[in-house]
This record gives sequence, C-alpha cells and structure tokens, in this order.
Amino acid sequence: MISAPSYPDLASFRAFRDRLALSWPTFQQQRRERLRQEERNGTASEKVAEDILQDFFTVALDWTVGDLNHQLHYADIVLTNRGIKRLLVEAKRPGSLKLDQPSLDRALEQAHRYAAEQRVRSIAVSDGLLFYAADIVNGGLARRSILRLDVPAHSLDAWWVSVDGIYREPSPLESSPHLAAPAPDADGVPAPIVPDDVLLHQKYKIPARCFAYVGDASKPATWKLPCRLADGSVDEGRLSGAIRALISNFRGAHVTIPESAVGDVAVRLGKAAAEVGKMPGQIGAPAQTYRDLYDTLHQLDRLRDVFP
Repeated sequence: MISAPSYPDLASFRAFRDRLALSWPTFQQQRRERLRQEERNGTASEKVAEDILQDFFTVALDWTVGDLNHQLHYADIVLTNRGIKRLLVEAKRPGSLKLDQPSLDRALEQAHRYAAEQRVRSIAVSDGLLFYAADIVNGGLARRSILRLDVPAHSLDAWWVSVDGIYREPSPLESSPHLAAPAPDADGVPAPIVPDDVLLHQKYKIPARCFAYVGDASKPATWKLPCRLADGSVDEGRLSGAIRALISNFRGAHVTIPESAVGDVAVRLGKAAAEVGKMPGQIGAPAQTYRDLYDTLHQLDRLRDVFP
C-alpha cells in the first residue's frame, strides 16, 4: 500500500521547523523596525510591506535574497528556485487587507492575472500583517497557506511557502491560535480569524479541498467529485462513485468538467485511491473501477504523477 507522504517525517521539514522556531523572533523584531515609520507618520507605504515580505522569506523562511525578483512584469515579488518561478506575491499597504473583504479579493484577482501571464502556479498577497497564499487550480484558487505575520507565535503552515514546501500539495499541518490578529479593543488579546475552510458545500458539508475538481474556490456550486473527508482522509464511500462519474457515469449521471482538467482530476482521484491501497499493483484483485482509473491514467501518461 502506498501511503500519503508524512511531511513531519521528512528531514527537510524537520530542518525547516527548527529554523523557523529560531528565526521567527528575529523576523518579528525586524518587522517592528520596518513599521516604525508608521508609528511616526501615521501611515506606511507599500514598499514597507515589500521589505517585510523580503524579511519573511529570507529571514524567517529559507529563501535567499537571490531567489527574489522584484517588479517582474508588474508583479511585486516573484520567488524562483533553480530558475523556476514558484510563487508570485502582490504586496499591499500595511493594514489594507482583511479576510472576507473586497480588498483581499481584489488583490488576489490582480495576483492571479499576473501569474497567468507568467505561468506561475502559486500566488500570495500580503500587507505585511496578513499573508494569504493560494494555488491556481483549473482557473480557480485553492488555498495554500494563511498566516499572520504580526503575532509572536510562528505557524508550521509557513512550510507550504518554503523552498521545500512550495511545490508540494498542501494539507493542514496544525490548527493553532496563530491565525489571529491583535485586537486593539481587547488589550492586544488575539481575536480569532475565520479561515476560508468555513466555506462548505451546501450538500456535502465539506470544504473545497475535499473535492477532486474545484472550478472556483469561492463558489461551492463548482466543486465536484467529493473524495475526501473534512480531516483530509480519503472518503472511501464516495471515492469509487467519483471515479465512475469521471470516466463513465455514476447512477446514470455524467459529471461536466472542462476537458483540460480531466488529467489533473484523474491524478487527484488516483492519489486518493493509492492512499487506501485500491489501485492495481497494490491489491491482488482490484475492483473494475480502479482498473479503469489506472488505464485512464496510463492513457493520459499521468501514472507517474500518482506513483512517482
């Protein structure tokens, strides 16, 4: 049986975890220094947010200064590794972004547009306090990481925008109070931030990451082929139906998704099936559904994406 990677068991993750614990206080001190002009003048420019983000990537995380490209085809920051563009970042004036507010949507839309032009798969927007990263999936956005850069406690979910984590498929690493903004009217006591996982499908009551196809992460009606439970584990009860709906039909119903998305969707379903040991080569007599999925992946030359 091929199981999903356990990121905490990776040496690269452990090294990142140890580095982040040591570097976060230094980053926080530098962030406060960057914002001293806001204390003096009552405002801070977008350039301050860019400087904070450079510190975040190179001091708190594991990118080098040489990995950052500034003002690349209108994008504020583009992070590259080995010459490959990994993450496009749009910076905004400190304090200008709020979750579930139009300001965040507009910033994401702008970053999405720049990323499409440069063919970058992952984007992020930040004002130096809130940091929101997402992957472009079938034309929509799927959350990669959401962080507060203005709190003392670091978050291991920063791994998903690190050098070794940015190219991996994200999954929740922890649930902790770090997703909180200091509330001025509560003597600095953190006020909880509602993560975007609160957006659930009306019928299935699960977030977008549980579906094999997500047309638009902000529109649950476009989420199709549920195959995982809310905790990220495989929903074996729905997996076979999702596979049949993709490659044939399920109870007479045909799923409608763009032809260009079929390969990626088949891979997601294949990975889920592999996690529970249902695919050919993992079990002596796999069910026809999983044999058909294996054949489809083979035909699309995508087996290597399921079985590296």
